Amino acid sequence: MSPRRLALAAGAVAALLLGVTACGDDGDSGDKPRTVTVVGSGEVTGTPDTLRADIGVEATGSDVSSALNAANTEVGKITDAVVAAGVDRKDVQTQQVSLNPQYTGTSPGGAPQISGYQATNTVRVTIRDIPKASNVLAKAADAGGDDTRISNVSFAIDDDSDLLEQARKAAFDDARGRAEQYAGLAGDSLGKVITINETTSGQDQPAAQTLQRDSSAASSPVPIEPGEQTLRFTVTVTYGLK
Repeated sequence: MSPRRLALAAGAVAALLLGVTACGDDGDSGDKPRTVTVVGSGEVTGTPDTLRADIGVEATGSDVSSALNAANTEVGKITDAVVAAGVDRKDVQTQQVSLNPQYTGTSPGGAPQISGYQATNTVRVTIRDIPKASNVLAKAADAGGDDTRISNVSFAIDDDSDLLEQARKAAFDDARGRAEQYAGLAGDSLGKVITINETTSGQDQPAAQTLQRDSSAASSPVPIEPGEQTLRFTVTVTYGLK
């Protein structure tokens, strides 16, 4: 190869290497955005205005039909009773229907024998007038008799949109205050919001009780104390720094 061609080839290689180095410098110079991620919390309290309860009956029979018919009859009485006590019929919803065989004891090595069946029929009742709740539950227990079962009693705020808005604002304000403090400590100022993630809790407040009717307590009021319900918001916010 002539000296002139050799010099041109060497110059081309040098130019190519220079171009690769320059591209690498441009890529490395773009640092990732600096951010700060904080968690803010906020909570508000309100008085529940709704009570929900699962009310059902357990009935037994010698065969499938008699057990189911007995349970259906009793739950029908309960439904009529709570509606008469002021519950809207659309607020009574079937929650569970089950049927299970019952067995007699057997001698060792013997096969169990079906002696009858137990049927369960449960409705979920939503009471939107808390002062009526005690009477509604008492009437349900009277209507269903000794087979009545009341469980999963819980309180709720029917329309909690205003409370949620207040809790959400409190959580975000708390997060922004924390982010501004961290930015100041780092010698920066707070930039735009990059991401927001939230969680909420406290909208349903279980009373955690299961009641069975005592025949000696007919028409006795069921104690109902809704207390206060706390709605909590937690928000995770990532801000840019500048």
